[in-house]
Amino acid sequence: MTIFDDFIAINANGIYCKYGDFYLDPQQPVKTAVISHAHADHAISGNKDVYCTQSTREFMHLRYHRSAAQVFNIVDYHQPFMINDVKLTFVPAGHMLGSAMVLMEYEGASYLYTGDYKIQPDATCEPIEWVTADVLITETTFADPKIIHPDPVEEIKKLNSIKSNILLGAYGMGKSQRLVQMINEYAPQKKVLIHHKIMPINHIYERAGMVLGKYQLYGRKMMKTQDEYVYIVPPFTFNSYIRATGVKRLFASGWKNLQVNKEDTLFISDHVDWNDILQAITNVKPKQIWTLHGNGNYLKAHIGNDILVKLLN
Repeated sequence: MTIFDDFIAINANGIYCKYGDFYLDPQQPVKTAVISHAHADHAISGNKDVYCTQSTREFMHLRYHRSAAQVFNIVDYHQPFMINDVKLTFVPAGHMLGSAMVLMEYEGASYLYTGDYKIQPDATCEPIEWVTADVLITETTFADPKIIHPDPVEEIKKLNSIKSNILLGAYGMGKSQRLVQMINEYAPQKKVLIHHKIMPINHIYERAGMVLGKYQLYGRKMMKTQDEYVYIVPPFTFNSYIRATGVKRLFASGWKNLQVNKEDTLFISDHVDWNDILQAITNVKPKQIWTLHGNGNYLKAHIGNDILVKLLN
């Protein structure tokens, strides 16, 4: 068994596998694209042949309409498929509905591309599943020993002590649906309002069998009454309400710079933190680790000579 150092490489279009002649989450339109999940930084429009899960296809159609792709090849989890000489299998990534890690096998060696993934429990998407691989190709968005995500349940419970209406900023796809479900479960006295841009995304989740709980479409008169409303809005709307009065402003994210201030925080992330990446390494049992999307230097220093760590970006 030989691990090919050039199995994937980064070029102007994105992450390219020359042995299968396809791209993973390309950044420019390409002939053949394997899409891990539907967030816009991983799923662009204009590709010719796209391989993805059913939910990812639905989200891409919602966002891009006819330009989403020329041809969609829908593949279920655990269903192997071939692109030229490479065998691929989608494995649940736990990041959002339809998100997948991509296991690639070629000439006896296996390579696991994580895309974005999450270990924390999330009732609104398929939970992460683990497979072993010779190479773990992992995102390192929060690969810093100083970054340990807090318990998301304890974070959402902060809303219980806020009696005024809340303007809650969140990314519309994935994060907002997770918040709706968690508020219903852990702050059930709150009345959840949804921005109209988020509503069709909720419907895709519910058609897939995800139970979000109670919510309603926002109406202009509602927030004028203090009735423990939580109005979930996408970032562009949240930023436009910078001077909103009569509400507590919070932004749900794992990024410190997106928190409103040091006191009013809601640290809920859909990415792995430092401990989660170490857990992934334990579960995947790789002979090599290749890093993407972030700073892999902390991980390389931590691993030392035990496992070869290669920084791809």
